Amino acid sequence: VQLQASGGGLVQAGDSLRLSCATSGLTFSRYSMGWFRQAPGKEREFVAAITKSRSTFYVDSVKGRFTISRDNARNTVYLQMNNLKPEDTAVYYCAGDQQIILSSIKLPYQYDYWGQGTLVTVSS
Repeated sequence: VQLQASGGGLVQAGDSLRLSCATSGLTFSRYSMGWFRQAPGKEREFVAAITKSRSTFYVDSVKGRFTISRDNARNTVYLQMNNLKPEDTAVYYCAGDQQIILSSIKLPYQYDYWGQGTLVTVSS
């Protein structure tokens, strides 16, 4: 199983980025997928998740600015990030799990598979 995150970069506050996470080696449509981020010196935190039935979940700080989506034909999950803020600066990781339950969807240790991370830097 491989998860390959991409799309990070250096942007200014207010800009947009779209992260992608291409997967292989799994039956993507059966997996819930999540995005997490980790800023320097901080713990990894939940950002967004989408279930196999396309229910979505977000951390409060990104609601209204970020959108998670999935393309089962491409085995890929996306994170559209608009109106980026300096506090969004972090390494962003995608993760997947087939058996995750909704009450645990925000918990990183519940995910079996992880991508390598992509760096998002937002300057003020």
